[in-house]
Amino acid sequence: MNYQYTSEFRQALVEWFKKEHRDLPWRHTKDPYKIWVSEVMLQQTRVDTVIPYYNRFMDKYPTSESLAYAAEEELLKMWEGLGYYSRVRNLQAGVREVVETYGSKVPDNRHDISKLKGVGPYTAGAILSIAYGKPEHAVDGNVMRVLSRVLNIDADIALPKTKKIFEDAVMELIDPENTSAFNQGLMELGALICTPTSPKCLLCPVRDFCTAFQEGDPTTLPVKSKKVKTKNIDFDVLVIRDSEGRFLMEKRAETGLLANMWQFVMIERVKDANSFAQAQQRYNLVLDDNLAVPIDSFKHVFSHLKWLIDSYLVDCLQAPEQLPINMKFFTKDQIEQIPMPVPMLKIWGKIK
Repeated sequence: MNYQYTSEFRQALVEWFKKEHRDLPWRHTKDPYKIWVSEVMLQQTRVDTVIPYYNRFMDKYPTSESLAYAAEEELLKMWEGLGYYSRVRNLQAGVREVVETYGSKVPDNRHDISKLKGVGPYTAGAILSIAYGKPEHAVDGNVMRVLSRVLNIDADIALPKTKKIFEDAVMELIDPENTSAFNQGLMELGALICTPTSPKCLLCPVRDFCTAFQEGDPTTLPVKSKKVKTKNIDFDVLVIRDSEGRFLMEKRAETGLLANMWQFVMIERVKDANSFAQAQQRYNLVLDDNLAVPIDSFKHVFSHLKWLIDSYLVDCLQAPEQLPINMKFFTKDQIEQIPMPVPMLKIWGKIK
Protein backbone atom coordinates (compact mmCIF):
# COMPACT_ATOMS: atom_id res chain seq x y z
CA MET A 1 0.00 0.00 0.00
CA ASN A 2 1.26 3.45 -0.84
CA TYR A 3 1.34 5.56 2.31
CA GLN A 4 -0.35 8.39 0.38
CA TYR A 5 -3.58 6.43 0.91
CA THR A 6 -3.12 6.31 4.69
CA SER A 7 -6.14 8.50 5.51
CA GLU A 8 -8.44 6.36 3.33
CA PHE A 9 -7.07 3.18 4.88
CA ARG A 10 -7.64 4.55 8.39
CA GLN A 11 -11.18 5.61 7.60
CA ALA A 12 -12.13 2.28 6.03
CA LEU A 13 -10.69 0.27 8.93
CA VAL A 14 -12.12 2.42 11.73
CA GLU A 15 -15.60 2.60 10.21
CA TRP A 16 -15.64 -1.16 9.68
CA PHE A 17 -14.58 -1.84 13.26
CA LYS A 18 -17.15 0.51 14.76
CA LYS A 19 -19.89 -1.21 12.77
CA GLU A 20 -18.80 -4.87 12.79
CA HIS A 21 -16.83 -5.46 16.02
CA ARG A 22 -17.76 -8.30 18.35
CA ASP A 23 -19.57 -7.39 21.55
CA LEU A 24 -16.99 -8.41 24.16
CA PRO A 25 -17.18 -7.53 27.87
CA TRP A 26 -13.84 -5.69 28.00
CA ARG A 27 -15.03 -3.42 25.18
CA HIS A 28 -17.55 -1.86 27.56
CA THR A 29 -14.88 -0.12 29.63
CA LYS A 30 -12.04 2.35 29.35
CA ASP A 31 -10.66 1.34 32.75
CA PRO A 32 -6.96 0.60 32.08
CA TYR A 33 -6.87 -1.99 34.89
CA LYS A 34 -9.72 -4.00 33.34
CA ILE A 35 -8.27 -3.70 29.85
CA TRP A 36 -4.93 -4.89 31.24
CA VAL A 37 -6.57 -7.98 32.76
CA SER A 38 -8.32 -8.79 29.47
CA GLU A 39 -5.15 -8.43 27.43
CA VAL A 40 -3.23 -10.74 29.74
CA MET A 41 -6.00 -13.35 29.61
CA LEU A 42 -6.14 -13.17 25.82
CA GLN A 43 -2.46 -14.02 25.40
CA GLN A 44 -2.38 -17.41 23.60
CA THR A 45 -6.00 -18.06 24.59
CA ARG A 46 -9.18 -18.00 22.48
CA VAL A 47 -11.70 -15.20 23.02
CA ASP A 48 -14.59 -17.59 23.71
CA THR A 49 -12.55 -19.29 26.43
CA VAL A 50 -11.58 -15.99 28.06
CA ILE A 51 -15.06 -14.41 28.35
CA PRO A 52 -16.36 -16.40 31.37
CA TYR A 53 -12.98 -16.19 33.12
CA TYR A 54 -12.86 -12.43 32.61
CA ASN A 55 -16.37 -11.95 33.98
CA ARG A 56 -15.67 -14.09 37.07
CA PHE A 57 -12.32 -12.39 37.61
CA MET A 58 -13.84 -8.89 37.47
CA ASP A 59 -16.57 -9.93 39.91
CA LYS A 60 -13.90 -11.19 42.31
CA TYR A 61 -11.31 -8.45 41.74
CA PRO A 62 -13.14 -5.34 40.47
CA THR A 63 -10.31 -2.97 41.36
CA SER A 64 -6.53 -3.04 41.24
CA GLU A 65 -6.42 -2.95 45.05
CA SER A 66 -8.56 -6.10 45.33
CA LEU A 67 -6.20 -8.02 43.03
CA ALA A 68 -2.93 -6.64 44.37
CA TYR A 69 -3.10 -8.44 47.72
CA ALA A 70 -5.18 -11.51 46.89
CA ALA A 71 -3.81 -14.83 48.22
CA GLU A 72 -1.82 -16.66 45.55
CA GLU A 73 -3.65 -19.97 45.96
CA GLU A 74 -7.01 -18.20 45.59
CA LEU A 75 -5.70 -16.37 42.53
CA LEU A 76 -4.43 -19.56 40.90
CA LYS A 77 -7.81 -21.18 41.55
CA MET A 78 -9.54 -18.29 39.77
CA TRP A 79 -7.14 -18.75 36.83
CA GLU A 80 -7.43 -22.55 36.87
CA GLY A 81 -7.87 -23.93 33.36
CA LEU A 82 -6.55 -20.87 31.51
CA GLY A 83 -2.98 -22.15 31.61
CA TYR A 84 0.28 -20.19 31.36
CA TYR A 85 0.02 -19.42 35.08
CA SER A 86 3.04 -17.13 35.08
CA ARG A 87 0.71 -14.62 33.39
CA VAL A 88 -1.46 -14.17 36.47
CA ARG A 89 1.53 -14.06 38.83
CA ASN A 90 3.13 -11.33 36.72
CA LEU A 91 -0.20 -9.52 36.45
CA GLN A 92 -0.60 -9.44 40.21
CA ALA A 93 2.99 -8.26 40.70
CA GLY A 94 2.49 -5.49 38.16
CA VAL A 95 -0.85 -4.43 39.63
CA ARG A 96 0.65 -4.36 43.12
CA GLU A 97 3.37 -2.05 41.82
CA VAL A 98 0.69 0.24 40.34
CA VAL A 99 -1.08 0.36 43.71
CA GLU A 100 2.07 1.00 45.73
CA THR A 101 4.07 3.20 43.34
CA TYR A 102 1.49 4.97 41.21
CA GLY A 103 -1.39 5.43 43.65
CA SER A 104 -3.49 2.76 41.88
CA LYS A 105 -3.38 4.67 38.56
CA VAL A 106 -2.00 2.65 35.65
CA PRO A 107 0.74 4.76 33.99
CA ASP A 108 -0.37 6.53 30.82
CA ASN A 109 3.01 6.54 29.05
CA ARG A 110 5.07 3.75 27.48
CA HIS A 111 8.20 4.46 29.54
CA ASP A 112 6.55 3.86 32.92
CA ILE A 113 4.00 1.24 31.95
CA SER A 114 6.69 -0.88 30.29
CA LYS A 115 8.57 -1.15 33.59
CA LEU A 116 5.67 -3.04 35.19
CA LYS A 117 6.04 -6.79 35.66
CA GLY A 118 4.69 -8.75 32.71
CA VAL A 119 3.90 -5.72 30.52
CA GLY A 120 5.58 -6.12 27.15
CA PRO A 121 5.40 -3.85 24.10
CA TYR A 122 2.06 -5.24 22.91
CA THR A 123 0.26 -5.05 26.26
CA ALA A 124 1.62 -1.56 26.87
CA GLY A 125 0.40 -0.37 23.48
CA ALA A 126 -3.00 -1.98 23.88
CA ILE A 127 -3.62 -0.30 27.26
CA LEU A 128 -2.30 3.07 26.11
CA SER A 129 -4.29 3.16 22.87
CA ILE A 130 -7.55 1.61 24.12
CA ALA A 131 -7.78 3.09 27.62
CA TYR A 132 -5.95 6.37 27.16
CA GLY A 133 -6.38 7.09 23.44
CA LYS A 134 -2.61 7.38 22.92
CA PRO A 135 -1.28 6.76 19.36
CA GLU A 136 0.86 3.75 20.31
CA HIS A 137 1.52 0.50 18.43
CA ALA A 138 0.05 -2.78 19.71
CA VAL A 139 1.40 -5.51 17.45
CA ASP A 140 0.25 -9.11 17.92
CA GLY A 141 0.06 -12.06 15.51
CA ASN A 142 -3.18 -10.84 13.94
CA VAL A 143 -1.72 -7.39 13.27
CA MET A 144 1.44 -8.83 11.70
CA ARG A 145 -0.62 -11.08 9.43
CA VAL A 146 -2.85 -8.22 8.27
CA LEU A 147 -0.02 -5.76 7.64
CA SER A 148 2.27 -8.32 6.02
CA ARG A 149 -0.45 -8.76 3.38
CA VAL A 150 -1.50 -5.12 3.10
CA LEU A 151 2.06 -3.80 2.87
CA ASN A 152 3.68 -6.87 1.27
CA ILE A 153 6.15 -7.39 4.14
CA ASP A 154 7.97 -10.70 3.62
CA ALA A 155 10.17 -10.64 6.75
CA ASP A 156 9.98 -13.77 8.93
CA ILE A 157 7.49 -13.00 11.72
CA ALA A 158 8.94 -15.82 13.86
CA LEU A 159 12.06 -13.71 14.40
CA PRO A 160 11.81 -11.26 17.33
CA LYS A 161 13.62 -8.50 15.40
CA THR A 162 10.89 -8.51 12.75
CA LYS A 163 8.29 -7.07 15.12
CA LYS A 164 10.02 -3.67 14.94
CA ILE A 165 9.13 -3.47 11.23
CA PHE A 166 5.44 -3.87 12.04
CA GLU A 167 5.60 -1.50 15.02
CA ASP A 168 7.04 1.19 12.75
CA ALA A 169 4.35 0.47 10.16
CA VAL A 170 1.56 0.89 12.73
CA MET A 171 3.02 4.20 13.87
CA GLU A 172 2.95 5.39 10.23
CA LEU A 173 -0.64 4.30 9.73
CA ILE A 174 -2.36 4.77 13.10
CA ASP A 175 -5.31 7.16 13.28
CA PRO A 176 -4.41 9.62 16.08
CA GLU A 177 -8.09 10.54 16.51
CA ASN A 178 -9.29 6.93 16.79
CA THR A 179 -6.40 4.98 18.29
CA SER A 180 -8.59 2.43 20.08
CA ALA A 181 -10.75 1.63 17.04
CA PHE A 182 -7.70 1.55 14.75
CA ASN A 183 -5.62 -0.87 16.82
CA GLN A 184 -8.58 -3.05 17.75
CA GLY A 185 -9.67 -2.92 14.12
CA LEU A 186 -6.38 -4.42 12.95
CA MET A 187 -6.70 -7.17 15.58
CA GLU A 188 -10.35 -7.83 14.74
CA LEU A 189 -9.62 -7.93 11.03
CA GLY A 190 -6.99 -10.60 11.62
CA ALA A 191 -9.32 -12.61 13.84
CA LEU A 192 -12.44 -12.48 11.65
CA ILE A 193 -11.48 -11.70 8.04
CA CYS A 194 -7.74 -11.86 7.32
CA THR A 195 -7.35 -15.35 8.78
CA PRO A 196 -4.27 -17.59 8.35
CA THR A 197 -6.00 -19.80 5.78
CA SER A 198 -8.94 -19.00 3.48
CA PRO A 199 -9.04 -15.25 4.21
CA LYS A 200 -12.40 -13.64 3.39
CA CYS A 201 -10.91 -11.03 1.06
CA LEU A 202 -14.23 -10.09 -0.58
CA LEU A 203 -15.54 -9.03 2.84
CA CYS A 204 -12.40 -7.09 3.77
CA PRO A 205 -12.90 -3.35 4.27
CA VAL A 206 -9.31 -2.54 3.24
CA ARG A 207 -8.88 -4.89 0.26
CA ASP A 208 -8.50 -1.90 -2.08
CA PHE A 209 -5.28 -1.03 -0.22
CA CYS A 210 -3.99 -4.61 0.10
CA THR A 211 -0.97 -5.50 -2.01
CA ALA A 212 -1.38 -9.25 -1.50
CA PHE A 213 -5.04 -9.09 -2.63
CA GLN A 214 -4.09 -7.13 -5.74
CA GLU A 215 -1.38 -9.65 -6.57
CA GLY A 216 -3.75 -12.58 -6.10
CA ASP A 217 -2.48 -14.80 -3.26
CA PRO A 218 -2.66 -13.43 0.30
CA THR A 219 -2.02 -16.87 1.85
CA THR A 220 1.67 -16.72 0.87
CA LEU A 221 2.07 -14.15 3.68
CA PRO A 222 3.12 -13.83 6.41
CA VAL A 223 6.42 -15.65 6.17
CA LYS A 224 6.95 -17.73 9.28
CA SER A 225 9.72 -20.25 9.91
CA LYS A 226 8.86 -23.51 11.65
CA LYS A 227 9.05 -23.85 15.42
CA VAL A 228 11.62 -25.98 17.18
CA LYS A 229 10.37 -29.54 17.58
CA THR A 230 8.34 -30.13 20.74
CA LYS A 231 9.92 -32.34 23.40
CA ASN A 232 7.86 -35.35 24.55
CA ILE A 233 7.89 -36.54 28.18
CA ASP A 234 6.07 -39.70 29.34
CA PHE A 235 4.44 -39.70 32.78
CA ASP A 236 2.50 -42.11 34.94
CA VAL A 237 0.10 -40.17 37.16
CA LEU A 238 -0.89 -42.09 40.30
CA VAL A 239 -4.12 -41.05 41.99
CA ILE A 240 -3.33 -42.50 45.41
CA ARG A 241 -6.35 -43.01 47.70
CA ASP A 242 -6.13 -43.82 51.41
CA SER A 243 -8.53 -45.85 53.55
CA GLU A 244 -10.51 -42.70 54.45
CA GLY A 245 -11.18 -41.89 50.78
CA ARG A 246 -8.70 -39.01 50.67
CA PHE A 247 -6.29 -38.45 47.80
CA LEU A 248 -2.57 -37.73 47.94
CA MET A 249 -1.55 -34.46 46.28
CA GLU A 250 1.82 -32.79 45.88
CA LYS A 251 2.52 -29.11 45.37
CA ARG A 252 4.86 -28.20 42.53
CA ALA A 253 7.95 -26.06 43.06
CA GLU A 254 7.64 -22.31 43.64
CA THR A 255 9.31 -21.56 40.30
CA GLY A 256 9.17 -23.06 36.84
CA LEU A 257 6.36 -24.71 34.90
CA LEU A 258 2.98 -24.67 36.73
CA ALA A 259 4.63 -23.25 39.86
CA ASN A 260 2.74 -23.81 43.14
CA MET A 261 -0.05 -25.81 41.46
CA TRP A 262 -1.27 -29.03 43.08
CA GLN A 263 -1.05 -32.36 41.26
CA PHE A 264 -1.44 -36.07 41.82
CA VAL A 265 1.79 -38.03 42.11
CA MET A 266 3.64 -37.81 38.78
CA ILE A 267 6.40 -40.26 37.92
CA GLU A 268 8.35 -39.81 34.72
CA ARG A 269 8.36 -43.12 32.88
CA VAL A 270 11.78 -44.66 32.41
CA LYS A 271 12.44 -47.76 30.35
CA ASP A 272 12.43 -50.97 32.45
CA ALA A 273 11.38 -49.04 35.60
CA ASN A 274 8.15 -49.49 37.53
CA SER A 275 6.45 -46.20 38.39
CA PHE A 276 4.52 -47.73 41.29
CA ALA A 277 7.74 -49.05 42.83
CA GLN A 278 9.40 -45.66 42.34
CA ALA A 279 6.50 -43.89 44.08
CA GLN A 280 6.58 -46.32 47.02
CA GLN A 281 10.32 -45.91 47.48
CA ARG A 282 10.35 -42.14 46.95
CA TYR A 283 7.52 -41.36 49.38
CA ASN A 284 7.76 -44.36 51.75
CA LEU A 285 4.29 -45.63 50.77
CA VAL A 286 2.80 -49.10 50.54
CA LEU A 287 0.54 -49.27 47.48
CA ASP A 288 -1.85 -51.98 46.36
CA ASP A 289 -0.47 -51.71 42.84
CA ASN A 290 -1.75 -55.16 41.81
CA LEU A 291 -5.27 -53.68 41.85
CA ALA A 292 -4.42 -50.36 40.18
CA VAL A 293 -7.24 -49.18 37.92
CA PRO A 294 -6.43 -47.33 34.67
CA ILE A 295 -8.20 -43.96 34.55
CA ASP A 296 -7.23 -42.25 31.31
CA SER A 297 -4.44 -41.89 28.76
CA PHE A 298 -3.98 -38.58 26.94
CA LYS A 299 -1.50 -35.95 25.83
CA HIS A 300 -1.23 -32.36 27.04
CA VAL A 301 0.64 -29.88 24.87
CA PHE A 302 2.54 -26.88 26.21
CA SER A 303 4.22 -24.32 23.97
CA HIS A 304 7.58 -26.08 24.23
CA LEU A 305 6.85 -29.63 25.33
CA LYS A 306 4.23 -32.38 25.35
CA TRP A 307 3.22 -34.56 28.28
CA LEU A 308 2.11 -38.10 27.39
CA ILE A 309 0.12 -39.25 30.41
CA ASP A 310 -1.18 -42.60 31.63
CA SER A 311 -3.14 -42.27 34.87
CA TYR A 312 -4.13 -44.86 37.46
CA LEU A 313 -6.22 -45.06 40.64
CA VAL A 314 -4.37 -47.01 43.31
CA ASP A 315 -5.12 -47.62 46.99
CA CYS A 316 -2.58 -46.75 49.65
CA LEU A 317 -2.24 -49.47 52.28
CA GLN A 318 0.20 -47.55 54.42
CA ALA A 319 1.61 -44.02 54.47
CA PRO A 320 4.34 -42.54 56.67
CA GLU A 321 3.28 -40.49 59.68
CA GLN A 322 5.22 -37.55 58.27
CA LEU A 323 4.80 -36.79 54.57
CA PRO A 324 7.12 -34.39 52.73
CA ILE A 325 6.19 -30.75 53.37
CA ASN A 326 4.79 -30.33 49.86
CA MET A 327 2.46 -33.36 50.08
CA LYS A 328 -0.88 -33.87 51.73
CA PHE A 329 -3.96 -36.11 51.66
CA PHE A 330 -7.05 -34.10 50.63
CA THR A 331 -10.75 -34.91 50.81
CA LYS A 332 -12.85 -34.50 47.66
CA ASP A 333 -14.24 -31.21 48.96
CA GLN A 334 -10.76 -29.91 49.73
CA ILE A 335 -9.54 -30.82 46.24
CA GLU A 336 -12.29 -28.63 44.78
CA GLN A 337 -10.71 -25.64 46.55
CA ILE A 338 -7.08 -26.01 45.44
CA PRO A 339 -5.60 -24.89 42.09
CA MET A 340 -4.72 -27.72 39.72
CA PRO A 341 -3.36 -27.65 36.13
CA VAL A 342 -5.55 -28.81 33.27
CA PRO A 343 -4.16 -32.40 33.03
CA MET A 344 -4.98 -32.97 36.72
CA LEU A 345 -8.44 -31.45 36.29
CA LYS A 346 -9.06 -33.87 33.46
CA ILE A 347 -8.06 -36.85 35.63
CA TRP A 348 -10.06 -35.53 38.58
CA GLY A 349 -13.11 -35.19 36.34
CA LYS A 350 -12.84 -38.91 35.54
CA ILE A 351 -12.46 -39.79 39.22
CA LYS A 352 -15.52 -37.77 40.21
